[in-house]
Amino acid sequence: MPRFLVPRLLILLAITGCGPSAGRSVPSQTTLDLDFPVGSFRLTERSGRTVTEADLRGKVWVASFVFTRCLGPCPAVTGTIQGLQTDLRDVPEARFVTFTVDPGRDSPGELQAYADKFHADPERWLFLTGDEKSLHTLMRDRFKLAVGRKEGPEVKEGDEFDHSTRLSVIDKHGVIRATFEGMRNDLIPDGKAVFEAGLNRLKEKVRALAAEK
Repeated sequence: MPRFLVPRLLILLAITGCGPSAGRSVPSQTTLDLDFPVGSFRLTERSGRTVTEADLRGKVWVASFVFTRCLGPCPAVTGTIQGLQTDLRDVPEARFVTFTVDPGRDSPGELQAYADKFHADPERWLFLTGDEKSLHTLMRDRFKLAVGRKEGPEVKEGDEFDHSTRLSVIDKHGVIRATFEGMRNDLIPDGKAVFEAGLNRLKEKVRALAAEK
């Protein structure tokens, strides 16, 4: 199956804030096969151990980006991953990797407490932190997803970051192959059905990539 390079701007537009109105952007309908290598990274997992891209080689993983104090869409996105953890439990190669966009406050201990709320299996679902510049660069330049810190006195706690809520599917060789909506958008017609159809495609994609050599 041929791969196509999708213009970076198309995915960078898929951004939503973490305030009360979060999650109201128009979802991208992009379903083309992507070809973006994640490349190297070195981050700290909630357990305190160092995790690099090499630890995920040979696995098919779903990446998400959240922060633990978020009062907007992050819990919904993490809930989506929780459901995928259950639905894909029969795929041994499947892994889930959640990156914080607020590493200054999301220490390994904070991520551990957050992970526990969602019953995250430590063997299959990683929560990674590091320094803000490295994580935001990784998200923007490698995953082609938007992220930014909000500025100004009107910024409220739990709404400090704008970031995409899309999920990325990465193959066994560390290449991003697809992105999907990470949460339901109730402002579009048939939002629930659209979201569930996307989740089904995501699961099919994971299974197909797990079958690849």
